[in-house]
Amino acid sequence: MEKQGYVYIITNAHRTTLYVGVTSELFSRIFKHRTHFYKGSFSERYNIEYLVFYEVYGRVDEAIAREKQIKKNGGAKRRSRLLSL
Repeated sequence: MEKQGYVYIITNAHRTTLYVGVTSELFSRIFKHRTHFYKGSFSERYNIEYLVFYEVYGRVDEAIAREKQIKKNGGAKRRSRLLSL
């Protein structure tokens, strides 16, 4: 049985920087972002810790395809949608 996939968007306290990611273990991955588990990572440098959006998919490859679609749309569109939440 294949694992579920999650696409997620996290941001910093001021909502000025966004990070889009994919994982099969959402809560574990968000915990790692919040505790700066990966030293020197993008999320550590920009203090990105707050989950603002996620989607669930039946398979990880579906989540990866969705992540690519979100990233392809560009940062300006993501920011305007995020700030309107």
